[in-house]
Amino acid sequence: MRNFITRFAKDESGATAIEYGLIAALIAVVIIVAVGALGDKLKGTFETIEQGM
Repeated sequence: MRNFITRFAKDESGATAIEYGLIAALIAVVIIVAVGALGDKLKGTFETIEQGM
């Protein structure tokens, strides 16, 4: 039992998985913000085109 607890305490694979999860979440937030900003600009462009016709 003591050996199991020692190995569990030294295991860092869970920490690595959490780090990768945080990086993936940060990338997702950046993509969402970029797409939102691009969408607003694209909407404005189409409205401008529509008014010109």
